[in-house]
Amino acid sequence: MNFFNIGGTILKSLKNKRIIVTGGAGFLGSHVVDKLKRSNCEYVFVPRSKDYDLRTEQGIVQMMKDWKPDVIIHLAAVVGGIGANRENPGKYFYENLMMGTQLIEQSRLHNVEKFVAIGTICAYPKYTPVPFKESDIWIGYPEETNAPYGLAKKMMLVQSQAYRDQYGYNSVYLLPVNLYGPRDNFDPKTSHVIPALIKKCVDAKEQGLPYIDVWGTGQATREFLFVEDAAEGILLATERYNKSEPVNLGAGTEISIKHLVEKIAELTGFDGEIRWDETKPDGQPRRCLDTTKAYEEFGFKAKTAFEEGLMKTIDWYVTHK
Repeated sequence: MNFFNIGGTILKSLKNKRIIVTGGAGFLGSHVVDKLKRSNCEYVFVPRSKDYDLRTEQGIVQMMKDWKPDVIIHLAAVVGGIGANRENPGKYFYENLMMGTQLIEQSRLHNVEKFVAIGTICAYPKYTPVPFKESDIWIGYPEETNAPYGLAKKMMLVQSQAYRDQYGYNSVYLLPVNLYGPRDNFDPKTSHVIPALIKKCVDAKEQGLPYIDVWGTGQATREFLFVEDAAEGILLATERYNKSEPVNLGAGTEISIKHLVEKIAELTGFDGEIRWDETKPDGQPRRCLDTTKAYEEFGFKAKTAFEEGLMKTIDWYVTHK
């Protein structure tokens, strides 16, 4: 048989499974779907919101009846950057909570073999010791600007563990760090930091603008995982991992926002002024994950060098904008 090899692992156990990828038309989801199809997985389904409203029990039940999944990889989320989180805390909390809670419950009721829940780094407490260890996820409250979103996604971890304890249900919970790469969201109203900065620098260069404005002080640090690496980690966990303890997916390194802006300006050829708006929030002070567990449990380790990933993302934006 011809199986696609990702990171030395052959996805043979998924080949004949009926797999639903919620959010499969989105940024991360499209890369997960691509890898599944290249692995010769023949039954991969991507529910569209116009056909199935996953915020409602009715929409989820209809999806289950239509596609009869063996595995669900839940990537769908209502999400954005700091600004979008500040403007939509109620919406982000409610819609993400409803999707996750009802999807896990209906998966159990419809005998779905495995549920893979994709959480968020925003679930970690604001002052988590660096590097973030999975055992520290409950030691405090998340950073305020994205706490409603982070807590809504974090409830899937509680539900996953409770359902395994009571029903023996097989669900897993993954915590990917900030993602970037081709097909990212470059809408300035909702984009995260890397696509937002790439758009600012590329557009400013093309328009001959003398400066760009950037939120915060530049002192906060972030870790970034290339989207194709994240997709590989998710599929390795889908095939190999069968516990409800949370697992980080990351690259294991951090960079300050100041250095990130300087690097993106360099790679895009923008040589104007960088103006910092210190009236705007930095967000969580530091983010960097301990990625030991992912390697020990299912052999995942990020492979894409940061500058290489940035160039691929910049090239994609320049080509598709």
